Amino acid sequence: MVGPLTVVRLLTTADVDNRPPGSGVSVQARHEAVLADGRRVLLLDDRGWSSSGGWATTSAADVEETARVVVGPDEPVQGHTREDAEADHWAYLARILRRHGVRADAEDLARLPHDVVLGDRLRARIGHG
Repeated sequence: MVGPLTVVRLLTTADVDNRPPGSGVSVQARHEAVLADGRRVLLLDDRGWSSSGGWATTSAADVEETARVVVGPDEPVQGHTREDAEADHWAYLARILRRHGVRADAEDLARLPHDVVLGDRLRARIGHG
């Protein structure tokens, strides 16, 4: 049974970071859990990336792929396996959700669909110089 405090998908919103124009591509990413009742719980808002390349050569597919990477799981630190890093990442997100009163299992979170939405400003710049 899916109750209102059940996570049904993950959502990352990518948009233009607030850097001065002409400084290359800079994107910020906000990662949230979407609950069955439509509410969202913030998981990560400190992620993003920059590139010296230009917006003209940046595609929506590139942004979507990179957004999924930057919100994790991260690469393993020395002495740990990829499985360790993944388990730690999903356990961390599950703890955030529990602090918000949402029952979440790390293994279940790892299997959820993960959508990436491009913000208006980012969509306006992609493919343009």
